Amino acid sequence: MSIANISPLVRMADKLALHAPISVEDRVSLLELPYASRFFEAGSYLLRDGDTRDQCGMLVSGFAYRHKINVEGLRQIVSIHIPGEVYDLQQLHLATADTNVQALTRCEIATIPHEALRRLAAERPSVAHALTVTTIVELSMSREWMLGIGRRDARTRLAHLLCEFAFRLDKHGLPPGQAYELPMTQEQLADTLGLTAVHVNRVLKGLVNDGLIVHNRRGVTIPDWAVLVAQGGFNSRYLHMNPPDAIVRPPDHA
Repeated sequence: MSIANISPLVRMADKLALHAPISVEDRVSLLELPYASRFFEAGSYLLRDGDTRDQCGMLVSGFAYRHKINVEGLRQIVSIHIPGEVYDLQQLHLATADTNVQALTRCEIATIPHEALRRLAAERPSVAHALTVTTIVELSMSREWMLGIGRRDARTRLAHLLCEFAFRLDKHGLPPGQAYELPMTQEQLADTLGLTAVHVNRVLKGLVNDGLIVHNRRGVTIPDWAVLVAQGGFNSRYLHMNPPDAIVRPPDHA
């Protein structure tokens, strides 16, 4: 049996390849990284503000969310993480975590020692480039979310978020036109969108009543992708996925 069939790190290699060129040799090296797997129940903290770590965590399965809490104890969810994503890649370069990461659903996490990942990045510049690009794409997504909270109305804000989830999950193997899992409560959606749970409930019902989405406890189906894209003003460019949205080239080495 090949390492690609037994290592959960294949998801990480696939994720990196969405944003930057990954050779066969790069992929093999990534899959040979040491790791340890562990399951976490929904609500468990994967990372806490103020933590110092010597390893990165990658979602093998399940969903997680990153959030910050203000002095009054109010929560703002600043990103959602899906399988294949390393949710604390910045800790390769920053000693102390400045956000919390919690399991949104039951998750399997593969942890990779910082030392091994840094060594691989030093040995393989293309892997280092892919890790850097992935971190930059996270910043791009943060800017888009900031725009949404600051300048989109509630209906457009939610439609845009639903389009983003569908697009990201489609790139991870979801058949086009199929329902996708949205394991978020209305309170969690509210903390993501900067709204109240009551407002989210009203907007969700409006999108359902207008036929833009089908929503139930199991997830979301989008009957007409083009219509929801127009409603949310969604343009996938900020996700910088290859192909077809952007061609990310490695730096030239003289």
